[in-house]
Amino acid sequence: MSQNKHTLLITGGAGFIGSNLCEYFISKGNRVICLDNFSTGFRHNIEHLIGNPNFQLIEGDIRDYTTCLKALDGVDYVMHQAALGSVPRSINDPITSNEVNISGFLNMLHASKEAGIKRFIYAASSSTYGDSESLPKIEDVIGKPLSPYAVTKYVNELYADVFSKTYSIETIGLRYFNVFGRKQNPNGAYAAVIPKFVMQLMNHESPIINGDGNYSRDFTYIDNVIHMNEMALTTQNSEAVNTVYNTAFGDRTTLNELVAYLKEYLSEFDSKIKEVPIIHGPNRQGDIPHSLASVEKAKKLLHYNPQYSISSGLKEAVKWYWENLK
Repeated sequence: MSQNKHTLLITGGAGFIGSNLCEYFISKGNRVICLDNFSTGFRHNIEHLIGNPNFQLIEGDIRDYTTCLKALDGVDYVMHQAALGSVPRSINDPITSNEVNISGFLNMLHASKEAGIKRFIYAASSSTYGDSESLPKIEDVIGKPLSPYAVTKYVNELYADVFSKTYSIETIGLRYFNVFGRKQNPNGAYAAVIPKFVMQLMNHESPIINGDGNYSRDFTYIDNVIHMNEMALTTQNSEAVNTVYNTAFGDRTTLNELVAYLKEYLSEFDSKIKEVPIIHGPNRQGDIPHSLASVEKAKKLLHYNPQYSISSGLKEAVKWYWENLK
C-alpha cells in the first residue's frame, strides 16, 4: 500500500488508540475519516486535526447501519477501534456491551463488505484467552471467556472469520494486550490501571492494587500498537490476512513492579511521590491472573518489530501525563 493514495475509516477515532491512529496515518499522507459517538472518546483528542484537509469527523454510532454505510463512502481500508471496553463495565451492563461490540461490529463489517472495502482491520482483545492457563498466549490456544466483554470480542473474531470465507473480504484481528500511553483517559470508573495510578501518584494519593500485586500483564506501549496496525494495513503477504495476531511486547510485568516503575519515573518530577504508600484491595471479578503474549506469529507474517518495552514506554507515558495533565 503506498502511503499517500488511500482513505482510511477509523471507527472510535476519538478514543485513546483511535486518535493516535488518526494522527499517525494523517502524518503519513493518508486521508482519514473518524467515526465516533463520543461515548468514551473525546473531542480534545482530535481537535488539532479538525481543519486538516485530510481529516473528516463523522459524529455517529456504529449501532446505526445507515451511519456505517455513509462513513464508508470513498473508503479503501477500515480500522475498527470502536467498542465499549472494560471487563467491569461489561459485567455491570452486558446488554450495552453486546449491542456496541457485537451488533455494532457486525454493522461495520457487513457495510464494509457491501462497500467493497479492501481490508478490515479490527481491535480484538487478549480477553479472548479466557480461562486458558498456558503461557505465553499463542493465537490458536484459547479458553472459555470470563466476562461478557470477552464474549463480545471473541464473537468479533468468529464473524470476521466467517465473512472472510463467505464474502472474500480481507480481515485481520489484533488482540491488544493492556495498551497504554499518551491520550489514555485517567478518569472515570473504568479507567485503565496505568493512567489511573499515574494520576493518583501525581496527586499524592495511594493507588489501590487489586489482590497481592503478583498478577502480571503484558503491558504494551501505544507506539507498538500503531506499528502493528501499519503492518496489518500494508502487508502484501496473502498468508498474513484473514487471521488474528497478538499485539503486545512479549514480556510480563506484575502490578507491584508496575507501581515501582511509576514511582521511580514520576519521582524525577516530584520527589515526594517516592513516599506515597500503596494499598492492596480484593481481586477483581473476571480478571485473569497472568497474561503474556507470544508475538512470534506477528513477527513472522507481518514483520512486526515492537520497539518499546514496558520501561521505555512508561518513561514516555509518564512524561506525557506530567506535561499534559499536571
